[in-house]
Amino acid sequence: MSTETSHTTHDAEEDTRNDALMIYVNGQIVPKAQATVSVYDSGFMLGDGMWEGMRLYDGQWGFFDEHMDRLFNSCKSVSIDIGKTKDEIRDLLDETAAANGMTGDAHCRLMVTRGRKIKPFQHPSLSRFGPTIVAIVEHSKPAESLSANGIRLATVPQVRGLPMSQDAKYNSHSKLNCVIGCLQAEQAGADEALMLDPHGFVNTTNACNFFIVRRGEVWTSTGDYCMNGVTRQKVIDLCHANDIPIREKNYSLYEAYGADEAFLTGTFGAQTPVAEIDGKTIGDDDGAGPITRRLRAVYKDLVAENIAAQKAAR
Repeated sequence: MSTETSHTTHDAEEDTRNDALMIYVNGQIVPKAQATVSVYDSGFMLGDGMWEGMRLYDGQWGFFDEHMDRLFNSCKSVSIDIGKTKDEIRDLLDETAAANGMTGDAHCRLMVTRGRKIKPFQHPSLSRFGPTIVAIVEHSKPAESLSANGIRLATVPQVRGLPMSQDAKYNSHSKLNCVIGCLQAEQAGADEALMLDPHGFVNTTNACNFFIVRRGEVWTSTGDYCMNGVTRQKVIDLCHANDIPIREKNYSLYEAYGADEAFLTGTFGAQTPVAEIDGKTIGDDDGAGPITRRLRAVYKDLVAENIAAQKAAR
């Protein structure tokens, strides 16, 4: 395994403006040092909540509707009443960005929990004060090293679970499964974890969706056991729209090790190249391969189209 300095898929360029952020907490925008929630909050106590990550481009939130569809679907599925409309969510995000002087190069983590409890126990009925809503919007540009060096992955024992245990499609606060995977990868000397599904097929990483390229074809998992990533779906759609062969299928580490390219998808980094899997070099160099670069270009165009459409609609 390489001895290079470890980094993560969410490494960002240093920005001292984040030391003095204003953060939205339950209807108020407050300084970072004052942005707190109760120790009785169900999110803190149990991981009982959902979140979304979004990027700000030219004053608009990329693929906002898709992110809201996922958030509201997830909250409805676990009986969390957000108490706000999608437009009201957009307004509070816009207000938070404006309070920080942001119009672009920013990333938001929007968190919704079941709220504060009256007693420190599990039952949802003990959360009686309405939801807790927090929005952290940071000045954020992906670090250049992500594109230049790529991410080193290690296959880990921790797997993505079955839908009847904890469906990975919930972007929930309960991320211990992924944290354990990340720790196992770190202990193996890698940057992040490549996680398999319960049947041993390649699935996802601890933080992002995973793709490989073999002989001109893009492959990703069936999606049965991974987060239904917004960027993941956009890449699949872009492949179809641009005559790039795409397969959503079960495949093993054998195919992954022999890939010509591999990359990760996520709202923060868009398409991040993979340099190694279990110490085996992927591609000819550490940077993005030709199909990854092509997908980056058409994805950038798609983001611009989405932002223009949102502006026109408002």
